[in-house]
Amino acid sequence: MKWRGRRGSGNIEDRRSSGGARIGGLGAGGVLIVLAIGYFFNIDVSPLLNGGSQGSSAPLSQRDEEWGQFVSVVLADTEEIWADTLPAQAQRQYVDPSLVLFRGAVQSACGGASSAMGPFYCPGDQKIYLDTDFFDMMAERMGAGGDFAAAYVVAHEVGHHVQNLTGVLGAVNRARQQQSETRANEISVRAELQADCYAGIWARRAQDRFGTLEEGDIDEALGAAHAVGDDVIQASAGTTPMPDSFTHGTAAQRQDWFIRGFRSGEMGQCDTFAVSEP
Repeated sequence: MKWRGRRGSGNIEDRRSSGGARIGGLGAGGVLIVLAIGYFFNIDVSPLLNGGSQGSSAPLSQRDEEWGQFVSVVLADTEEIWADTLPAQAQRQYVDPSLVLFRGAVQSACGGASSAMGPFYCPGDQKIYLDTDFFDMMAERMGAGGDFAAAYVVAHEVGHHVQNLTGVLGAVNRARQQQSETRANEISVRAELQADCYAGIWARRAQDRFGTLEEGDIDEALGAAHAVGDDVIQASAGTTPMPDSFTHGTAAQRQDWFIRGFRSGEMGQCDTFAVSEP
């Protein structure tokens, strides 16, 4: 990905050197999730399970600094693309989200979270939360390396912000509360796949405007989409994939919807809620 020497975003909040927020009250379901992620990714989650942990206050390494610069450029690209695309295609004004870089643990308007749970978007404060160590983990333990794989992750979370601005995310959260667990999971899958499709739109339009892509970049994004498929994660953890428990979609679904967005560049092609089978 061609990103060096380009404009960065002013909406980055870097907390990586200031320490993270304390986490508590995970609940039984949260504990199971943390244990599963810790097992699969070989992460020591004992501080979290023992009642909380503090983020590191160690100085940032050169690699940390470079990841921060990279994320800033990617976020700036999303700002420019969606500032044009959202009004033109959805008749909504785009409001830039903030992106919080943290290490270890963080507190958001949606509660506390650990980096072991991966990047996330919080509609309560319209912020994306990301531990850049996740990118190294993707490369080393998930076989999904490359700068455009990391860009896909950021663009996916920005996709959730777009859903929040259009009202989809709020509707999804309300609908999930009124359904059975299986049906709620299905709704969640459709929301995640739409965010993948929006990431594809960003990739297409960033290439058209900035000439961002280099050879192999789309393959890197597809590799990341495959690695975070529910079926792949469950199989890699040594369990039989259980479709009723999927919340993000299969590897094939995530790749398919990213490509739909990339090929079309149109939000109308990302309506995962209108198809019988996403």
